[in-house]
Amino acid sequence: MIRIVTHARLAALEQGASQAHERARQVQKTADRAYAGHLRTVYGLTADVEAAERAAEAARADAAILREILERTEAELAEARATVAEQAARIDALPRDLDAMAGTVVLLHYGKLHSLHRTTLAAEQHAQSIGAVAGGWGPASNLPDAEVSWRIRSLGSFAVPGEEESG
Repeated sequence: MIRIVTHARLAALEQGASQAHERARQVQKTADRAYAGHLRTVYGLTADVEAAERAAEAARADAAILREILERTEAELAEARATVAEQAARIDALPRDLDAMAGTVVLLHYGKLHSLHRTTLAAEQHAQSIGAVAGGWGPASNLPDAEVSWRIRSLGSFAVPGEEESG
């Protein structure tokens, strides 16, 4: 079929085509802006993901360092606890040692330490076994220890003066 197009009809078709082209350009501009915004969002999100991954890696490294520090600290704590337990055992033994030493005496020969003994009788017997006169253990004279051949003193008399037990 042949169609005859009038001048008015052709002008109307051209105007419709021009409007369609203008509408297509506007839609393309809007699409371009949306695409550019989408790309900016994608780039921004990608940068955020990369920064988060770097932060997570740094946090993992910090956590590994902290784990090592914690392990060392736990080992030091175990060592300190063992030391405390050992010292507590020593402290518990001190009263027994003090009780055992309460009667301990020192045998002096001209003021110099000769030996330690649990009792005065044991010190006298030892001194007699190495030549001291039997029965010569009367009250101590006022002479200095260095001028007496054999003298028995309590171990406590040798405590250093001024060293009080501090609490």
